[in-house]
Amino acid sequence: MTTETKERRHLPKLCGADVELGNFILGLERAGGTGEEASRALLREIEGLPRERTPISSSGRVLMSPRDWGRRFLPSNGGCVYIDLDHLEICLPEVLSAYDHVASWRAMLQVARRAMEAANQKLPEGQKLEVLVNNSDGRGNSYGSHLNFLITRACWENLFHRKMHYLLYLAAYQVSSIVFAGQGKVGSEDGPPVAFQLSQRADFFERITGVQTTFDRPLVNSRDEALCGNKTRSTAASEMARLHVIFYDSNLCQAASLLKVGVMQLVLTMLEADQINPGLILEDPLEAVVRWSRDPALETRVTLASGKELTAVEMQISFLEDAKRFAESGRFEGVVPRAGEILALWEDTLLKLEARDLDALAPRLDWVLKLWILERALRERRDLDWEAAEMKHLDQLYASLDVEEGLFWAYERSGSVEQVVDDETVARFVQEPPEDTRAWARAHLLRSAGPERVESVDWDAISFRGQCRHFSEASVVDLGNPLAFTREETGSLLREASLETILQAFDARRRERPRGIGALKGGLS
Repeated sequence: MTTETKERRHLPKLCGADVELGNFILGLERAGGTGEEASRALLREIEGLPRERTPISSSGRVLMSPRDWGRRFLPSNGGCVYIDLDHLEICLPEVLSAYDHVASWRAMLQVARRAMEAANQKLPEGQKLEVLVNNSDGRGNSYGSHLNFLITRACWENLFHRKMHYLLYLAAYQVSSIVFAGQGKVGSEDGPPVAFQLSQRADFFERITGVQTTFDRPLVNSRDEALCGNKTRSTAASEMARLHVIFYDSNLCQAASLLKVGVMQLVLTMLEADQINPGLILEDPLEAVVRWSRDPALETRVTLASGKELTAVEMQISFLEDAKRFAESGRFEGVVPRAGEILALWEDTLLKLEARDLDALAPRLDWVLKLWILERALRERRDLDWEAAEMKHLDQLYASLDVEEGLFWAYERSGSVEQVVDDETVARFVQEPPEDTRAWARAHLLRSAGPERVESVDWDAISFRGQCRHFSEASVVDLGNPLAFTREETGSLLREASLETILQAFDARRRERPRGIGALKGGLS
């Protein structure tokens, strides 16, 4: 394989995330619920710059959309927040490492928690704003915890247009990965009743693939929004794609979050290299996710396309063995940071699941910890059963963002939860962007400009008000390359120069920028 071919085959598995939170106001009754008021109260407490001007009708009335409303990018860390269907949605800045994803996720939860606490200070007596880090309200509604991964356009084409077995391979991986990625859930919202299941999202999938996210939900989402600049102007942008993953639950356990992102990075790297195992394709992935989710004993076998039957853990072990062989070739290097550590944690987790050593996994996996808490409640309160309202309430309390009420946070404070990132790293991600992606430049450009100079913001571009004397076109900074504009490339300029000098430098770089995927690491130099 030539060097050029390798460059075209692999891109670092940069990751982002957009996660909806459950929010409502206790002590306030509304016919349609209190999500609208709760989400807007939260958004008001988060300082950031709007993506675009608020739309106004001819009569002067503010035009509100229930989706993607009020988006604000954060000069602190380069992430953003907005409202989606009356849920506060937090979007993480792009990171290269699964470990940085965990730290950034925790940091954005801190941002949301501070907003919750500030909003509660302003509510009338008898009212309290609650925020839940979960994916189901128990009334037939689910809200997403989406991940986004950078992949090559060639890999995207294989998944959705050329090689259906690639898509089915990815679906089989996702479906079986709920054994470590599920948050756990009391009851069901579709189909036969069940006491407890692994995944909060399993009840809500109805298609193998599709672009939609809020109805007829697909296991593998095919939304084609690269957020990598203008394809017509950049060959590099045309060779990058974003895989939008809507399958997963929100995780509070750090190790579960790490596995969810890190192992997906490994699997996508193998897909880019055309290294898949067709023998792992499921006969019916939609049926498999429901059956596996409703079996915390991990004994259910489902049928593969070959006719073979496997449990979810056995399926995952097969994926692991393929990944270990791939790792021996060194092809995760430069693509998935700390791949060896991720592989080791994945293997240890699967071996413990295979041995049904759930006590050892309670500190690591959300569904196991939640099940342990609920079973303890059943033992201590003999008048409870799985159908009791108190059990569903405990399920909700597990995911509460309130550090005083949330059951997860209580167990974490007691030292009962594994840590994969330290508090100092999390604190840094609250105030600073990742240093090795374009999030660094985005955050510092917003700081340099301030709200009075920013016209609009998106992931891959920022437009500035006013015309600089030496700025040849509209004042737009193109951040189309998500792997560039890092601290190393832009740090000295963004920290010290005036906005005009910064814009001139970015404009010069835009005109000189090399084209093609081989130049992806080139930013501002």
